[in-house]
Amino acid sequence: MSHPDADVIDLLAGIRPGDPLDTVRSRRSQARENAQRSFQALLEPEHPGGFPLAERYAVAAFVAGLHGFDAATDFYHDLLGDEAPQWREPIAAAAKDGAARGPYGGYREPGLQAEGRDGLRWQPGAAVAGALGGHLAAALTHAHLLVFRPREARPGALRALVAAGWSADAIVTLSQLVAFLSFQLRFAWGLRVLAANPASPSAASAVEGALR
Repeated sequence: MSHPDADVIDLLAGIRPGDPLDTVRSRRSQARENAQRSFQALLEPEHPGGFPLAERYAVAAFVAGLHGFDAATDFYHDLLGDEAPQWREPIAAAAKDGAARGPYGGYREPGLQAEGRDGLRWQPGAAVAGALGGHLAAALTHAHLLVFRPREARPGALRALVAAGWSADAIVTLSQLVAFLSFQLRFAWGLRVLAANPASPSAASAVEGALR
């Protein structure tokens, strides 16, 4: 597990104590603390239940890989290696195979259908699914849907998770995890961009506020 004192967003963004962006983030201390608590609740809960830590880290490594965020991918692969090192290679292969540029998908609302665009409808290949098992393979399929085709998150996707052995509580947690990762990764990436291209002192606070 990660060190309990480490702020994961700071870690992913490369922010060190005393850095200008550290000072800026400290001005929104509650948002900073809430993001860290969300990480702990979703990725390192005391009682993971039917969604084991290894599967949570695997989903996180997969989602980070889909976002093309190398620092985050390495971070979550390291956590995964502590729990299930045999999954690191198939997760990396799944993220590479599932890479796309989104979001895309069809609109159901009248008058918006023309704005939809088609894209990859991904699920793990036989080799990856065999290495990971049906339970985790279904979670990756659902995570890919939420990352790239959130408009198409419909009851059929939930039925596929149930068929793979996911409980209602675990499905909710899985969806919350993917949503949190989308925030965490985008925000940490934005902080990296700000560090490389210093802007006004309020820029980081503005980015964080926009993503919350």
